[in-house]
Order: sequence, then structure tokens, then C-alpha cells
Amino acid sequence: MKNVLIFGAGRSSIFLLTYLAENALKYSWRVKVADTQESDLVRSLGLAFALLDVHDEFARDAEVKDADLVISLLPARFHKYVAQSCVKFSKNLLTASYETAELKAFEAEVNEKGLFFLNECGLDPGLDHMSAMKIINQLKNDGCVMECFESFTGGLVAPESDDNPWNYKFSWNPRNVVLAGQGGPARFIQNGKIKYIPYNRLFRRTEMIDLEKFGMFEGYANRDSLYYLQKYNLQGIPTIYRGTLRRPGFSKAWNVFVQLGATDDSYYLENVENMTYREFINSFLPYHPTDSVELKLFHYLNIPQDSEIVYKLKWMGIFDKTPIGLKKATPAQVLEHILKQKWQLQADDKDMIVMWHKFVYRKESDGELFRKTSSLVVTGENADKTAMAKTVGLPLAVAAKLVLTGQLNLKGMYIPTIPEIYDPILAELEDFEITFQEAESLETELVYY
Repeated sequence: MKNVLIFGAGRSSIFLLTYLAENALKYSWRVKVADTQESDLVRSLGLAFALLDVHDEFARDAEVKDADLVISLLPARFHKYVAQSCVKFSKNLLTASYETAELKAFEAEVNEKGLFFLNECGLDPGLDHMSAMKIINQLKNDGCVMECFESFTGGLVAPESDDNPWNYKFSWNPRNVVLAGQGGPARFIQNGKIKYIPYNRLFRRTEMIDLEKFGMFEGYANRDSLYYLQKYNLQGIPTIYRGTLRRPGFSKAWNVFVQLGATDDSYYLENVENMTYREFINSFLPYHPTDSVELKLFHYLNIPQDSEIVYKLKWMGIFDKTPIGLKKATPAQVLEHILKQKWQLQADDKDMIVMWHKFVYRKESDGELFRKTSSLVVTGENADKTAMAKTVGLPLAVAAKLVLTGQLNLKGMYIPTIPEIYDPILAELEDFEITFQEAESLETELVYY
């Protein structure tokens, strides 16, 4: 019997845990979840459970020592602790999070001990790598030269549950939404030139994308696209751009919070326990003896009073005299608290995942320019069985099965950019209606934004 240890059982775990529980019966696995509290889901699936704080090295080591495979669904900042124990006891590790410098620090030991560490095997990062690399490798094998690669992903609300002016609801960690784009400028290449967008301009530099029957979206740059030049073997490509999707108008309104400083997570506010939402916003604005908070904000950020942004802000309730109710908080934590009151999925709400790739390439035989697109749209079932949980959890779950059944025998530290990993995962995901639609046409010219 093989033992599978999973750290974390949060909102993205339902499909992964269900998949592993069902396959455990077939393959005689023992699946155990380690977390700070046992969820109803873990109990309903009959999985073993360990009450554990990941910072407790003794308890963590005791669990990892008995595992054949470890999966971490914890927030990314905690993976380093899990990885430390996995290296100590020579255990393979899978995560859905970005391959950070903290995780890369273990690479030499992973290679030395012949372990398999797979990161970025969720949605984005994860499915974006797999679906893109499948097409990139096909095009290269056909003798095509890549001219442009763009990739966008968004976790959104499905049209039937879209009932607010922001056209958005939380389907993943709200903290990550509030802090999105921080930690350095976005970097990408357009027409052979490296471009940078600092955080304070990120939400004002957007690209419009028409997905036809699913409507219009706007995309803003996501992290460091240059990092994937080597990962995707696209050195020398004139354009590479990775971004995040939202509905039109979201970014311009969100930029109000960025410009105010309300997304800052680097310091704690004074006297926050006695603040209202209105006072929170006012704390970032200049003093004026007669102007209202609303008027000061509109003047400060040059927002016309008949702007759609104003409607979004008022709907959010940021000008209300509602007590914040937090004893200690950074500006970002206060903003997250306010947003949670408005952007939560209701029980019957459905979320929607949208992923879109664009490939522009030339055929070496005649030099003709072509455009190929690949798109994925997945709609959730309800507030628990979300499209986000499905597309994050199932790629990781299938990878776990491949490792446990001996179908994936790689050694080293990877992300899912090679056929040995992405081919079997993408093939099985089609059984769960996670399927990409492709279209191809002649491209008359390259257009850069």
C-alpha cells in the first residue's frame, strides 16, 4: 500500500481529494490530509487526517517520513517547509504553485537524491504551460518559426451569476487578488524589445480580447514573461506576453485602490479597530475643511463624477460608515475584508475559468504568416465545486496518479512543459470536460500593443 500525504484542504482541494479518494480504492492507496483543522470534505470522503501546523517541524517530519508521495496545497509561502521535510526523507513532492527561488534552492539536493519535484501543475501556472507547450512543440516539429506567443488566464464569475458592476467574484484566495501584480514590474517582449510595466501603471496598460460567444475581456500583464523564454524554449521569439483576464472596466476601477495605496501590505494602520470604511478611504486623501470624502477622491484621482468607476466604488460600499471590525490590519487586509462582503460566491453561484493562447508563426517552406488560437472555458457547478478548484486540483491529481502508478518516473525539479508530463495529463483531463478549442487562420500582419 502506498501512502499519499496532502498538506492543506482549502477551497481548491475538493476535486483533487475526491479524485484521489476514488482512485485509492482502485490502487490500494492510503490518502491522508494534514491541516490545522479537519474539514467536512475530508470527513465525508473518509480520508485519514492529522491535525498539524506546517511550522511544527517535528510533527511535519513525522508525517512526511511515512509518505510515498507528498502534495502541498498550502499557500505558496509554506511550500518551503514541506520541501525541507521531503528532501530530508527523500520524498517526491507535487505543488500547483510557482517554482519560487525558495523551492529552487532545493534543486541540487533533489537531483542528488534522485527525487521528483513537480511545481506549477495547477491552472495558471499549470494548464497554461501544458496546453501552450503542446502546440509550440507541434509547430516546431512541423518546421514553423515562432513570431509571437501570448497567453491569458482569468478566474471570473459565470455570466448567469454575474450580478454586480465589477463583473467579478472570488473563486480563489482573496488575498492573492488584492496583492496581484506586486513584487516587481511586469516584464515581457514585444517586437524584440523588452518592456516593463511598474505596479503603479499595471492596471492602466490593458489589451482587449474578443472571445466571441463569451464576449470581451481585458488583459493586464502577469509577472515576468521573460522567465518562460527558456522554460518554453522560445529564445529569440520577437514577442512573448503572459497576462490575466478580467471583464472590461475592471482594471481601470481597481487602479483607484492601487493609486490610493489601499493595496499596500507593508505596514499596519493606526487605530484601525475604530475605523469605518469611509474613514479608511479618507485616511489616504488630503485634508479639506468642506469637501466630502467622495469629492476629494474624485478630485485626487481625476475621476469624472459621472464615470462608471464611481458607480463601481459606491456599490462596493467604500464610502459607508460601516465599522471595519478588525483589531489589527494593513491597508491590503482592510480592503480584502471590504471586498469579501461583496465579492463572495453565493451557494448556487457559478464561477468561470477562461484561458486563451495566441501563436503567430511562419512556415519555413513559404514564409507565410499564420495565427493559431487555443481557448479553454470551464464553468463551475456551485460555490463549492468551482471551476477554479477543478482546474487547479485535477491536473495535480492526475500527476499524482501517474507518479504512484509508475507511469511518470522522472528525476529532478520540473514544471509541466515536457510531453512526458503534459500529454497524459491533458488526455485524462478531457474526460472531465477540460478541453481546449483551437482555430487557425492566415495572419496578414503582426500587430503590437
